[in-house]
Amino acid sequence: MELCCSGVLTGGGGGGGATRAAPPRNPRPGSTGASSPGGLLAATPKRPLGGRAGYRQPDPRAPPCAERRRESVVHMLRSAAGPGEALELFKTAARQHRVVHTTESCNYMLELMRAHGRVGDMAQVFDLMQKQIVKTNVGTFATIFRGVGVEGGLRSAPLALPVMREAGISLNAYTYNGLIYFLVKSGFDLEAMEVYKSMAEDGIAPSVRTYSVLMVAFGKRRDVDTVLWLLSEMEARGVKPNVYSYTICIRVLGQAGRFEEAYRILEKMEDAGCKPDVVTHTVLIQVLCDAGRLSDAKDVFWKMKASDQKPDRVTYITLLDKCGDNGDSQSVMEIWNAMVVDGYNDNIVAYTAVVDALCQVGRVDEASAVFDEMKRKGIAPEQYSYNSLISGFLKAGMFDRAVELFNHMNIHGPSPNGYTYVLFINYYGKSGQSLKAIQRYELMKRKGIVPDVVSGNAVLYGLAKSGRLGMAKRVFYELKAMGVSPDAITYTMMIKCCSKASKADEAVKIFSEMMETGCVPDILAVNSLIDTLYKGGRGHEAWQFFHQLKDMKIEPTDGTYNTLLAGLGREGKVKEVMHLLEEMNSTSYPPNLITYNTVLDCLCKNGEVNSALDMLYSMTMKGCIPDLSSYNTVMYGLVKEDRFKEAFMMFCLMKKVLVPDYATLCTILPSFVKNGLMKEALHTVKEYVLQPDSNLDRSLFHSLMEGILKKAGMEKSIDFAEMIASSGTLLNDFFLCPLIRHLCKDKKVLEAHELVQKFQSLGVSLNTGSYNALIGGLVDENLIDLAEGLFAEMKILGCAPDEFTYNLILDAMGKSMRIEEMLKVQEEMHRKGFESTYVTYNTIISGLVKSKMLDQAIDLYYNLMSEGFSPTPCTYGPLLDGLLKAGQMEDAENLFNEMLEYGCKPNCTIYNILLNGHRIAGNTENVCQLFKKMIEQGIKPDIKSYTVLIDTLCTAGRLDDGLSYFRELIELGLQPDLITYNLLIDGLGKYERIEEAVSLFNEMKKKGIAPNLYTYNSLILHLGKAGKATEAREMYEELLMKGLKPNVFTYNAIIRGYSVSGSTDNAFAAYGQMIAGGCLPNSSTYMQLPNQL
Repeated sequence: MELCCSGVLTGGGGGGGATRAAPPRNPRPGSTGASSPGGLLAATPKRPLGGRAGYRQPDPRAPPCAERRRESVVHMLRSAAGPGEALELFKTAARQHRVVHTTESCNYMLELMRAHGRVGDMAQVFDLMQKQIVKTNVGTFATIFRGVGVEGGLRSAPLALPVMREAGISLNAYTYNGLIYFLVKSGFDLEAMEVYKSMAEDGIAPSVRTYSVLMVAFGKRRDVDTVLWLLSEMEARGVKPNVYSYTICIRVLGQAGRFEEAYRILEKMEDAGCKPDVVTHTVLIQVLCDAGRLSDAKDVFWKMKASDQKPDRVTYITLLDKCGDNGDSQSVMEIWNAMVVDGYNDNIVAYTAVVDALCQVGRVDEASAVFDEMKRKGIAPEQYSYNSLISGFLKAGMFDRAVELFNHMNIHGPSPNGYTYVLFINYYGKSGQSLKAIQRYELMKRKGIVPDVVSGNAVLYGLAKSGRLGMAKRVFYELKAMGVSPDAITYTMMIKCCSKASKADEAVKIFSEMMETGCVPDILAVNSLIDTLYKGGRGHEAWQFFHQLKDMKIEPTDGTYNTLLAGLGREGKVKEVMHLLEEMNSTSYPPNLITYNTVLDCLCKNGEVNSALDMLYSMTMKGCIPDLSSYNTVMYGLVKEDRFKEAFMMFCLMKKVLVPDYATLCTILPSFVKNGLMKEALHTVKEYVLQPDSNLDRSLFHSLMEGILKKAGMEKSIDFAEMIASSGTLLNDFFLCPLIRHLCKDKKVLEAHELVQKFQSLGVSLNTGSYNALIGGLVDENLIDLAEGLFAEMKILGCAPDEFTYNLILDAMGKSMRIEEMLKVQEEMHRKGFESTYVTYNTIISGLVKSKMLDQAIDLYYNLMSEGFSPTPCTYGPLLDGLLKAGQMEDAENLFNEMLEYGCKPNCTIYNILLNGHRIAGNTENVCQLFKKMIEQGIKPDIKSYTVLIDTLCTAGRLDDGLSYFRELIELGLQPDLITYNLLIDGLGKYERIEEAVSLFNEMKKKGIAPNLYTYNSLILHLGKAGKATEAREMYEELLMKGLKPNVFTYNAIIRGYSVSGSTDNAFAAYGQMIAGGCLPNSSTYMQLPNQL
């Protein structure tokens, strides 16, 4: 019988059997529906021999019609009237020599038979499939399993096999191997092993391929015992292991660190006549390197060189890469030279490998030379080559060279890929430049490179480090929107970012999302969450997560315990800390150095310094050597309790074994100075700070002096700095600059000026920073002449002013309303090579406004805007203030709207200017609305905002509203200042709520805010008006005791009080005191005297 294209079975050969027409089919578009002339497979090529067993490799010479014929077989089967007819067609086609059944046609028949419950026919189809060695796939087995009533897909193979046997469906060696392969590929290794055992029970001999697939699978699982059992199984069943089998065992044993057994396998191979090949030796080299046994790996390599199994390119690159990772620069060069001799330096892979290895060991210049040599040989570097060198430059801090190489890629190719950008993103993130990291990330996207989880994680690392949660969330949700699935690192970075931003709720939410999405959290994510919760004051929840670790099948690490210890320490729970420390001793993570240092910190900060001393001295006995941090922590505890002698003894003891670091000096030096041990302090500075080879860091000195100032006070700090200068130890201003800044901050600018002159007489030279600090303080106090004198002095002494200096002097000129001189200073600034910045222009605009030149200031603003100037709130502040104070409310409102249109967001200062302007204009409702608006826009009002609002409300007679806002600002953590208290005290007095005024006055003093003359005058006035002349007199006497000098308003208030209460003699006595004190009366004075009432 022959099969024709029409699907009709016709008599052929010597038979004259009956014919049966197939159901009619619709012709394909473009065809006439007629049968093709000749048989369907009339020109079927002979099936090629060879290839993988059971796989019908297509003959590349086969005409295109061969594929169409195969498709026609399935098409013909689909056209059958029912399963019975389809089965007959299937079997008939199989008997024809020119018919090639495919996986598709067999799977179709299996599914058709299954759908009709014809399990016996499924057995026939599968048997035929195995006999013709038709390739099976996952769908084949899934269909059969469902057919025999076993659900669960491929993984249910061990359950399905006995049911299949009962149904008459048996597997041969080829299909068993196929099933094992599919199970392993799907990750069902244990089920594959069960199938292997069923195969053996069925008496079907496994092949080397069977064992190889299983050994690779269990090797990936690091299940050494199972791999070795499979090897013994092979030998027991008479299957001779090949090189591949032995090599798998060597790899797995090496990964488990069982090298003695690995070497025994190597010897066994040779004894069995199976000579190890290059791959075997390369695998051994790799696992030795991974285990840190680089020396052994190199021995294997050099033995290979001396044998007939010479290293190949893969061997060289493997060892080269590992030597680079381990920082073995000598071996890198030796191996590279050997590669050159053996001729393996002839392609991009070899060159890139050595460039990468040299970069790993820090020999970046040599890597760059090799890179250039590669290009000279005409070998075009690929992206990976460029990335290796860029990575090396960045690790070596050669940022400019990395950027140069990146720009070269952009111009000449190959174009940077995602990893190139990730290198820069990583660099910026780790160096604390998170904004530049996000900019590079955005540039990558603009170049059409779609972010993946690696680039996302890189940018999130930098954002987490800086706590920029808003940006991190945008990147995170953008990745998800693009279909990128966050991994454990992504979620961990987000949790860390929440921790840095003190957003514990957000951290818990992200962790919950991580669990819901099926992303298995690792211990790093859990540790980050525990740390976040503890820092957020939610220690109870942190412990709940810790107790859930067992359910999550996550083993706590020393990092977990250390995080919990730190949290307990912050809570001051010393007993719980010691209990957890004991618990750690019984775990697989005994206390380490970080653990002990954490506990020492807890003990010292919670008044248990003696316990800390005991622990410090017992650490060595427990196998943990104290480090600098350990000593520094205990010294800090001793100093905190003023146990200075013990701290000094520990310092001397520590110096014998460790070199004090910056933290040590910050702990011990302030105590030296405070206790008057100036010589010891000077000796310590000379010994550990001012070494000839030390790199003097200005910020280090500044921080040291800040600590000394805080601990010892200004007077002793000046003595210490003077001793340093007098001894000639240090004649720059490193120790002087912080003193200047503190004095200026405390409004003691003239003292700072005198101090500078004194130190200059000792030979100390000031640098620009110190001059700027003093000039800035003088300008703030309106001591303009002195500021200008210093400016002239620094130029004479050769200390070049910088941009900041010029801006300070511009501010000084503006404050003194010397506009022409201000503009001359700007010209000098330009001549010195400094461009006017937004700070410069803002200063000039402010100066013009202060000089009553508002129109010129506005003209300058619009000229700048026409030239592309980017305004800041500091640009608009003076202009708005000038317009409001000039009563030009509409112009001020227009300018404010213009500010918003330019995208310049108003800050608290801008709103304070607006509030004050409307306060002056008496627009109470506008002030209230503006205050409400700034809060709605997320701008937190400061004390000045509240003070303006309270003043406005008190003036408008809304005293209770003012008091309400006063209570609100205290609840928000703001501290009322003298002006705020004075406004409310005066307001309460005006509305005859004198007891509340006095209560507020007493509250102010308790908070350490010293009343001024205005405070006393207000209370004296209102007490007198209320007929409380005695209390008014007491206030007067108190202000005298405080050293305040009464003015005419003070005396007028006292006189009025006595006059109101009818104490005429006292009124005239007060008047007499006024005259005697040299205070001239005014017209109001005479109005208050009794005869005028």
